[in-house]
Amino acid sequence: MASVGVGVAASLARTLKQPQKQQFRALSTTPRPTVQRRKNRVQLVASSSQRKSVNSATNGAKETAEAFDVQADAVADSGTFDDSPKKAPKKRAPKTKNAEEHAIIPANSLSAQTQTIRHTKYKNSENEMVVTIESGRGSSFMSHSELLIMRPLPRVLIIHTGGTLGMDPTTSYTMDDGETNNVHLREGTGGHYEAALKPEQVLHNLLNFVPELQNFANLDVQVPFNRDSCRVGPKEWIKLAKMLHERRHNYDAFLVVHGTDTMAYTASALSIMLSGFGKPIIMTGSQLPLLLPRSDARQNLIDSITCATASSSPPYVQLCELAICFGGKLLRANRAQKTNSSTYGAFSSPSYPELATLGVEVNWNEKHLLPKPQSYQPRFELDPRVIRVPIVPGCDPRTAYGDVYGRGVRGIVLEAFGTGNLPDLPSFGWIPWLRQQRKKGLIVYLASQCVNGELHPELYRSGALALEMGVESGPQMTPECAVAKMMLCLAYRDLTLSS
Repeated sequence: MASVGVGVAASLARTLKQPQKQQFRALSTTPRPTVQRRKNRVQLVASSSQRKSVNSATNGAKETAEAFDVQADAVADSGTFDDSPKKAPKKRAPKTKNAEEHAIIPANSLSAQTQTIRHTKYKNSENEMVVTIESGRGSSFMSHSELLIMRPLPRVLIIHTGGTLGMDPTTSYTMDDGETNNVHLREGTGGHYEAALKPEQVLHNLLNFVPELQNFANLDVQVPFNRDSCRVGPKEWIKLAKMLHERRHNYDAFLVVHGTDTMAYTASALSIMLSGFGKPIIMTGSQLPLLLPRSDARQNLIDSITCATASSSPPYVQLCELAICFGGKLLRANRAQKTNSSTYGAFSSPSYPELATLGVEVNWNEKHLLPKPQSYQPRFELDPRVIRVPIVPGCDPRTAYGDVYGRGVRGIVLEAFGTGNLPDLPSFGWIPWLRQQRKKGLIVYLASQCVNGELHPELYRSGALALEMGVESGPQMTPECAVAKMMLCLAYRDLTLSS
């Protein structure tokens, strides 16, 4: 390894985006896989002829290195630099996904001997760039060296909130005759959640059981709470939204581990509270704990971090939204629903295509991804006084629900039939009940009991009457998303449910 160029190597390394020291780095009994891109490093590479040329100038190596110790602001195109005045360089077209990375070294900070800096495309992997430094004047070159620059891995924050994935199976599950392949959750417990779960403990388990995660990103872990998802609601959604907002500029992507039962509610709430966030937020969990042999947690975690870091490796997909990754599918957060309680494919998106499928290959449905947002407007208030009211044939809401506004409810998601139909005769009670509650100030969103299809309540007499009363309706939403959006709109009266 030649010594010349160490200064420029150090300077280029400093200018690359360096990940901060991990907050929690647990010791793992499993050796870290030997992969080049797990560390950010800069190496000087030279051919034998180049070494000979460089070694002949050993006495001046230190001075040359100091001369090369420059501040590189970014990565640049081939160019010729010296101390003499030069015309401003021509503007170049913006970089595209597959364009070369460039290194810019200010001309006034290079030694007089340095004439040309060239570069090549990434080689060996998408995280390696070779910059060629040629020293000398005109056609007489003293040395010809190459810097191998390792592009840093993306930084990903894993937020663990609880759920099945992190459970201790010895305290939460029973086994049939000691068979680890046949386990059942202990009746009446819902599983055991360690209240004082530490981030380093979570990271330790992740690196032990899923060491491949280190190949994708530099990882940090935080544990805002550790509980069954049935105990996660608006208060926790606000806490998560603020945590993500505060760390938005510190990480390239986020992975939220969550219980499956209310994951669709949390995902929907975060997607509208953090509208325009502009970075991947992937939510995942599992049907069996990570520590069990047949757990789906391992694959869900690997799939999730694959999607979260998709912009860092071919085909360089720009994911700029919140999504659920589960059972080999990536789904839009506010279109996903838990539709199966016992299989590994627990989630589906009946009303919107899958964003990606993950099998032998990762197949992206890029035309259905959200474009990069133009603005970011976070909101951290929710009014939880919302209920879902499904219309049941023969049920009189005046008897079944009565004066819900008088009891403190401020919004309902009214789940009608088909495209927005409901019983229209006064004797059925729905129209008189809606009229009374609307006069008191109750906010009503008319949804459908169907999982797919458009809403057109204006086509029916009852639907048209409801719209005349001020009942809102709009694009079809999942019930989970409609509830979360109702809570947001109650807190921010300038927003409308139909927008």
